[in-house]
Amino acid sequence: MHETTPETHVIQYRAAEQLLAARDPRGALKLLESVVTAFPEKTSVRLLRARAFFLSAQLRAAEEEFQVVLEREPDNSFAHFALGRTLERAGRDDEALRHFRLAAALDPRPDFWEAARFGDRAV
Repeated sequence: MHETTPETHVIQYRAAEQLLAARDPRGALKLLESVVTAFPEKTSVRLLRARAFFLSAQLRAAEEEFQVVLEREPDNSFAHFALGRTLERAGRDDEALRHFRLAAALDPRPDFWEAARFGDRAV
């Protein structure tokens, strides 16, 4: 059995990023298991795993990971936006809107602003 080193975890993390970019979220999740176990406090690892859960339609797991990220970084606009997308995909539109609005307030990117629907009168 090979000894796992911090360098191994970095390589696994980078490979997981590549797998996610190539639309292989399940492959990314497999690589991230040992990285999260070794570094549970690393927000970047948790965020990547949350994205992989989302892309593999594991919405409950994605929601939990995005919540972990937001507990550590309440001002992470991307995590708010991604949690909003997760909740929206789960049919929880009111909860999603809250996170979209937080994302837009933290970072007025056009995609965040559009999702927040600030201009909609019916909201």
